[in-house]
Amino acid sequence: MFRRHPYLSAATFGYLAVVAWLTLSPQVPDQRDGPLWQLALFLDRFSATQWLTFNDLEFVANIALFVPLGLFFVLLVGKRQWWLALGLAVVLTAGIEWVQQFIPSRVSDVRDILSNSLGAAIGVVITLSVAAARQRARGVLHRKQNNENSSESR
Repeated sequence: MFRRHPYLSAATFGYLAVVAWLTLSPQVPDQRDGPLWQLALFLDRFSATQWLTFNDLEFVANIALFVPLGLFFVLLVGKRQWWLALGLAVVLTAGIEWVQQFIPSRVSDVRDILSNSLGAAIGVVITLSVAAARQRARGVLHRKQNNENSSESR
């Protein structure tokens, strides 16, 4: 798997390093100068988005963080084993949450497992959808070329 796709493997491991840094590095107790908090403050200025809380934004950010992992894992294991890609992502997020229990400034939360798994599932679905669309497009192009070739030979 890694030898067949060395660049994809490198990109996946690079992204995993970013995820590890974001999820396992110690946090500053006061997050009020963090980008998510700043976004929450910005959105609070508008009446249409005042209903969004910091927890809502964090949930959506966790989903977004794991979408690429669903994509990378499907590309590594193959379309037919999409379930393995999703399983890897779920095991990874459960492992992250388990390790966070032992990091004093981190909070382990079941909602994070849910949001991360949802993000990975979205990545898997996007990857499978794009692959299916490409396969259909290739089939249409192939049939069109066959029809043209058969009409030329008459």
